[in-house]
Formats: sequence, structure tokens, C-alpha cells
Amino acid sequence: MMAWFIASLAVLVLGIAAVVGAGGLGQIGPMKTDRLTMDLPQRRLSAQDLRELQFTVVPRGYAMDQVDEVISRLQDQLDHDLTDSQELSQ
Repeated sequence: MMAWFIASLAVLVLGIAAVVGAGGLGQIGPMKTDRLTMDLPQRRLSAQDLRELQFTVVPRGYAMDQVDEVISRLQDQLDHDLTDSQELSQ
């Protein structure tokens, strides 16, 4: 008699776990971002700015939009420096 009770209880617990695992008791709410905004200065970036820079870690790595923003700004600065250098050498 006791074995049937324990077996029935185990089946009931496993059934509830399956329903909960399948989302049968409701959906998880929308993901909220807790990203910190990058406080990069509007002036030219310095080596110290890059040393202090911290990207937000997201489930699949770093926040790509933050990384892309920094890379784009550095590309613009390097292009500008190259143009200035070429103009001075002429």
C-alpha cells in the first residue's frame, strides 16, 4: 500500500514538473535590459579612455552595439590622423 502511495506521489510530482517546464503555468515576461550606458567623452579618445572602458556583458558575449560604436570612433580618428599626416608630408 505504501509503495503505491510513493509511486503515485512521484508520478504526480514529475507531471507537475513537466507542466511547469513546458510553460504550462504562464510565460516568462519580456527580457529587461540592465545595460549600463558607456560614458565615453565626446572629445578624441585617449589611451586612458580605452583602458577604463568596460563593455556590458550580455548572454552571448559583449554588447555588440557598444563594441561597434567604439571601433567606429577609433576608425574615424585613425582615418583623420592619416589624412592629417599625409597633408603635412606634402
